[in-house]
Formats: sequence, C-alpha cells, structure tokens
Amino acid sequence: MGARTAPEVADEAEVSGPVAVSSRRRERAAAGLSRVALLVGAVVALGAAYAGYKAAGQALGAPWRAWPLIGGWLPATDDLILPPLSAIASSLVEPVQRGSEETLAAVILRSAGFTLREAAVGFAAGIVVGLATAVLLLRARWLEKGLLPYVIASQTVPLVAIAPIVVIWGRGNLGWLPFDWSDWMSVAVIATYLTFFPVAVNGLRGLQSPEPAAVELMDSYAATWTQVLRRLRFPAALPYLFPALRLAATASIVGAIVGEISAGVRGGLGRLILDFASRYTTGPERLYAAVVGAAALGLLVVGLIAAAERAVLAGRGQEAG
Repeated sequence: MGARTAPEVADEAEVSGPVAVSSRRRERAAAGLSRVALLVGAVVALGAAYAGYKAAGQALGAPWRAWPLIGGWLPATDDLILPPLSAIASSLVEPVQRGSEETLAAVILRSAGFTLREAAVGFAAGIVVGLATAVLLLRARWLEKGLLPYVIASQTVPLVAIAPIVVIWGRGNLGWLPFDWSDWMSVAVIATYLTFFPVAVNGLRGLQSPEPAAVELMDSYAATWTQVLRRLRFPAALPYLFPALRLAATASIVGAIVGEISAGVRGGLGRLILDFASRYTTGPERLYAAVVGAAALGLLVVGLIAAAERAVLAGRGQEAG
C-alpha cells in the first residue's frame, strides 16, 4: 500500500476525534454505573447482614447464648435492641411528634443541613490551615523536623474533651468580633481541628513528590520559589491531596456531630442522635434512622470529593484514585 497523503491523515483525525470522545464518555458512564451498582450492592448486603443477625439472634432466645455459626458468644436480639428494617423505614414518614405534620425524614434532613453547614465551614478552613501548614513545613525544613511531631500529636487529644472547651471559650472570648459568634461556629472550629491534619500531612508529601531533576529544571529557568510551588509542586501534589480530602471530608462530619453532642449544640444531627438516645426505649427505630442519616451525609460528602477528583485529574490526564 502507498503512503497516505496529508489530507487523508487529516480526514482520519477528524473522524477519530469525535469517536474517541464518545468512547471516553461511554467509559465514564459505565464506570459511574458500576460505582452506583457497587454502592447499592453494599447497602443491600449490609441490610441483609443486619436482618440475618437479628433473625438468628432472636432464635437464640436469651442474651449471651452460643452463636451456632461462629461458635463464640454474641448477644441475642429483640425488637428493642435491633428494630426491624421495616420499622426504621416506616418511622421516616411518621410525624416526629404528636400533633405535628413534620415527619422524621424532614427533621433528619433539616438537621443534616445544619451539620453540613458546620462541616463545610470546618472543611474549608481545614484545607486552608492544612495547606498553609504544608507550605510552611516545606519552606523551612527545620520546622518540619521540629513541628511535624507536634502536628501529629495534636490528633491524640480526645475530641470529647476539647469540644466543650472550644464552645465555652467561643461564647465568652469572641465578643470583639464584628459579628455575633454562634455555637455552630465553634463546632466548625472543632471540624477544622480534625480536617487540617490529613491535608497537612498528605499535602507536604505531595509538595515534596516532584523529582529533583524537575526542580533543577525550574531553577535553570530562574523560576522563583513561588513559581516552582505554583507551577510544579501544587500540580504534583493533587494526587496526594484528593485522598486526604476524602478523609478530611468524613472527619469534618464526625467532628461536627461529636462537637454537637459534647457541647450540647442544638440543631444538628449530633443533638438529634443524643435526644433519640435518651428516649431509646420508646422508639429505638428513630435513633437508628438518625444514625443512617449521618452515615448517608458522610457518603454524600465523600461522593462529592470523589467526583471533583475525577473531574480535576481527568482534565490533567491522570488516573483518579
């Protein structure tokens, strides 16, 4: 066969371009459907495990009988310990109080929105603090050796101990601000405390990831430290940052809920869980529904971060983790 002419090659490229784009779209759609199917399958499997444990536990008849399938000792169950899945589902459409038209699902959604606001503020602040810490440790290596162990040690402080302190301190010491300091802002600070750590550690690792040859090449172009940071180190750190952001997103939700419970802040899922726990014997299904709502909120934020990761890394021609 003879060599192809330039117009023929150009025509083939014009045809293959839309075909390649369509193929990538089909691949992304198939990957999205597989992730949804995996999530649905996991939820179904978890529900089946819950129902199976409940059925087997009720068949035992009394607490702490021998578990026939495992051979160990596990507690028996009843409708108070493990309410039926049907009761949990039906409680979502029932009024939360007598004489009220607001359903439990509406209360959980409203409380989840309140908690999400706290977590989002803490998440954003944690990213800023974490990245600033990573850049500072990168800039001054002696600080990395002296400060990084304390950054790690900061995460060993029990959250239930510092949450009331942060809320009480915020109520009494921030009156000089040009706006009124609310308790939910203190909870956002608690979420920031849990969020900044994975961003700082993974961010530092990502900023240090470029090859020395790449840094030397930037130096040969007389690039400033800020230009190297912006054009080389930050892009190289993205694959390290997004896993940290997924972890930080869930940590912000956990921090917000624990902060609400520990400090007695009303309006969010934490206080709702605490209220339902205090009335557990009269309605255990409500507590389970609130816990499921908290888990769904965590899955939502992780899904949003994962979608952003795929969009950013796909645009840069990299694989999303």
